[in-house]
Amino acid sequence: MAKPYQSRLPAIAVAGCLGSRGDAYSLNQDITAEESESYHAQQMRALKDCGVDIVRAATINNVPEAVGIARAAAAEGVPVNISFTLDCTHKLKSGPTLKQAIEMTDAETAEAKPDSYGINCSHPDEFEPALEPGYWVHRTRSLRPNAAKMDKVSLCKPGHIEEGDPDELGRLMGDLARRYPNVDIWGGCCRT
Repeated sequence: MAKPYQSRLPAIAVAGCLGSRGDAYSLNQDITAEESESYHAQQMRALKDCGVDIVRAATINNVPEAVGIARAAAAEGVPVNISFTLDCTHKLKSGPTLKQAIEMTDAETAEAKPDSYGINCSHPDEFEPALEPGYWVHRTRSLRPNAAKMDKVSLCKPGHIEEGDPDELGRLMGDLARRYPNVDIWGGCCRT
């Protein structure tokens, strides 16, 4: 897929994607870091064997799973971007703030720290208030928002399509791009 664009772009990176174990919108608090590492290790090996440049772990809602993913990626020597999802409280469903989740994951992974972090499957109204000042926010490189402000469970119901307000989303994301130049991986989630 990248071949037609190789002469037009300075570089093309292939990202392998993986998600959380189980339902990304449930608490999933029963997974330990060790279980997460074991669970995601096979996926990391397969993605490495496919030649990915980076793994994107999306819609992660708890720290132990993030820690296990980071350790599994480090064991395979694959850079990983761990993308958390936040709810209307501006926190992960499991309770921590984004700052706490990133700082705790970094603290528990030492040399196996993720390459970077991101936010996905959340509208800017959910995640923008969580972007508190501090070093940790510079570890955030990826924003993949939902276009709609609806709760995630409603967005995922079959037969329902909610597009949100694309003009408003564009303005919000443009403002975030100006305020956070370290964010260089952009995309969308859920009807974006």
